[in-house]
Amino acid sequence: MRLDPAFVRSLERVASVREDEPLSRHTTIGIGGPADAFVTVRSNLQLASVLGLCHRAGQPVFVLGSGSNIVAGDRGIRGVVIDNQAQSLEGPFPIAGGGPRTADPSANDEAFLFRADAGCSFAGVSRQLASAGYAGLEWACGIPGTIGGAVVYNAGAYGGCLGDVLLRVGVWDPEAGETVYEARDLAMVYRGSAFTRGLMAGRAVLWAEFVLWRGDTEALKARVAEYDARRLKAQPRGRNAGSFFKNPASRPAWKLIDDVGLRGFRIGGAQFSEKHCNFLVNAGGATAANVAALKRLAEARVRETFGVDLEAEVSLVGEGFGDEA
Repeated sequence: MRLDPAFVRSLERVASVREDEPLSRHTTIGIGGPADAFVTVRSNLQLASVLGLCHRAGQPVFVLGSGSNIVAGDRGIRGVVIDNQAQSLEGPFPIAGGGPRTADPSANDEAFLFRADAGCSFAGVSRQLASAGYAGLEWACGIPGTIGGAVVYNAGAYGGCLGDVLLRVGVWDPEAGETVYEARDLAMVYRGSAFTRGLMAGRAVLWAEFVLWRGDTEALKARVAEYDARRLKAQPRGRNAGSFFKNPASRPAWKLIDDVGLRGFRIGGAQFSEKHCNFLVNAGGATAANVAALKRLAEARVRETFGVDLEAEVSLVGEGFGDEA
């Protein structure tokens, strides 16, 4: 859909704009039709300005981040897709009294505050700070996505999650501008938050502050290397969007998918990985409709066989998923 030229020009005065940009170029699974306008921002000031322009123009907006954890529809996303490249990382700032002890119990009480823009790579920040001797986020060394996405989904791995160390978050609000929320007010749960439950509609993460502790640098590097080796052994290397379904309380999602005979099962170019069947991979030429069909098949078989409702961890966004998403 062509956007009003005057609106596009207003965006271009703030940031880089590409019209009808294929989202397959910007998602880790390599699927997705065009964004009406694909806007790249490189600072929180640009991000807030673009969000404000979209709000005043009544245009829908989607903040893409790194393109992981989503599948964009074959007909793309209407309105404005924001490619958030705001990547400032500030800190360490010492915290008097050691700060809230919510993370690594082996760390000492010398706590430090860091602030990261929402567009920062979550894995990149994890690796950088672990290499500098700061403990509490090293488990995130292989998680794709951005800090903003990690806040929204309370990203986690290997027994840790962002909510364990998160202190507060800066959020753009269409009425109030930048608003600060304490982590305790975001209702963070397993792979979810107030954002995923629709309680923050129209708002976007600008930055996040979290608390880490001094740790042994060599031990932290060794832990990162161990996580890398475990991930390389267990997870597929091909194009995918990450773990597709959340793990139900009863048993891991991969085990349910495996037990209903869908390991390696393929519809079109979309396939449940032979290596780890809770990863839905683009085996070549996959469409969003293929992904949605495979998702529905897994949900139906698991429900019929075990009475368990699978809940997707990957979001299907935009238009073009076949009969339903």
